[in-house]
Amino acid sequence: MKVAIVKYNAGNIQSVKFAFERLGVHPVITDDPEIIKAADKVVFPGVGEAKSAMQYLRENGLVDLIKGLKQPVLGICIGQHLMCEHSEEGDTDCMGIFPTTVRQFPKGVKVNDETLKIPHMGWNNMEFDPEFPLFNGLGNNPYVYYVHSFCADICEYTIATTEYATKYSAALHKDNFYALQFHPEKSGEVGQKILKNFLSL
Repeated sequence: MKVAIVKYNAGNIQSVKFAFERLGVHPVITDDPEIIKAADKVVFPGVGEAKSAMQYLRENGLVDLIKGLKQPVLGICIGQHLMCEHSEEGDTDCMGIFPTTVRQFPKGVKVNDETLKIPHMGWNNMEFDPEFPLFNGLGNNPYVYYVHSFCADICEYTIATTEYATKYSAALHKDNFYALQFHPEKSGEVGQKILKNFLSL
């Protein structure tokens, strides 16, 4: 199976590559349009900042390329944000695959008299439809790993939610596009199962 990881100016791509290698798949990290279009699966991960990332994607002709893909595409963390319509981070117009807005977490929210820290960093559970193929075999409310200060509003394409300061889209799906706010490559057996399910789509 050919898996392409989209190369752009975002960090943490190597750890995603290693996660797929643990599943016996050897992805190529590339910004070559022909290699990306020829892949069986495309992964759009990353840790970074929305405005500079979108600028890089536009300057390198990757926006139309990604939006035009027909095979399964998986966005992770900022990859999810950039697949949305707009991000409050840098007041950035994004790719618009998912018609929803990425917002900064509300500040000053308290739980049990303790103010929640931003960024949201660490393990949290998510609620999802167990019948959805990406989440096959996960059990009830599994815990996944997050590191983020911005999150996508819930919309008609939300397939999983998590609550931290607000309730938001932990995962999105539209046509051949899938997106995760959390990091499956850091989410232990649950994350590996989700990546394995993605490969099976």
